[in-house]
Amino acid sequence: MQAEVLVVVPTFNEAENIRLIAEAVRGLGLRLLVVDDGSPDGTGDIADELARDDDGISVLHRTSKEGLGPAYSAGFTWGLQNGADILCEMDADFSHDPADLPRLVAAVEDGADLAIGSRYVPGGGVDNWPWHRRWLSRGGNLYARFMLGTRINDMTAGFRAFRAEALGKLDYGSCEASGYGFQVEMAWNAAETGLDVREVPIIFRDRTRGTSKMGAGIAIEAMILVTKWGLGRLFGRRRRA
Repeated sequence: MQAEVLVVVPTFNEAENIRLIAEAVRGLGLRLLVVDDGSPDGTGDIADELARDDDGISVLHRTSKEGLGPAYSAGFTWGLQNGADILCEMDADFSHDPADLPRLVAAVEDGADLAIGSRYVPGGGVDNWPWHRRWLSRGGNLYARFMLGTRINDMTAGFRAFRAEALGKLDYGSCEASGYGFQVEMAWNAAETGLDVREVPIIFRDRTRGTSKMGAGIAIEAMILVTKWGLGRLFGRRRRA
C-alpha cells in the first residue's frame, strides 16, 4: 500500500508563492497542509480558495504569528490525526526545491525515521548566498553539533520528512524553541531518542519572491537555547525530566 504523504508548509505573508508551491506539491501527487499564521496579505484566503478546488489541499488557520515551532507542531498534530504516514516540512518560498521531496520520502520508505534535506553533506550546498550568511550558517551548525554532541551535519535544516510513528515518539508540542531553533531541537531529540536519522543532499536557494522571515531575534533565540541545552548536557543536567 502506498504511503500517505503530507507536506506541511507554514506561511506568513506568502501570497506571492502559495499558488505556485501548492501546484508544485500537488503535481507530485502529495497532500498539502498550509498552516497560516493570520497573514495580513491574504495568504490564508488564497489557500482556502485552492482547498475548495482540490481536496488534496487543507488549510489550518492560526490567529497570530507565533513562530515556526508552534506552526509545525499544530501541523504535525493535524497530520497524525488525519492518517498521514510520512510528514514533510518545507518552506513556502522555493528555497527548498519541491522536486527533492520524493528523495526525502524515499529515504523514509527505505527505513529512516527522519530524513533531513542537508546542505552540508557531499552533494549538498547553497546557491546565491553572500559569504557572511554562509559563515553564519556553517558556524551555527558546527556550534550546535559540538554543544549537543551530535553527528548530524545540518541541524538547522528546515526541509525534512518524518515517519509518523517516529514523530509520535517525539514530544514536539513541548519544544522550547519557537523559531528556527525548533529544527535544532527536533533533530537533537530525534538523535537522543535513538531514531534513524539520515541526511539527503539538497541545494538550498534564496527566495526570489516575498520577504524573508529570518531575523536577528530568531538567530539569538536559537543560540541561547543551544548553549543552555549544551551546558545541561555537558554538566549532566537534562532540560526536561
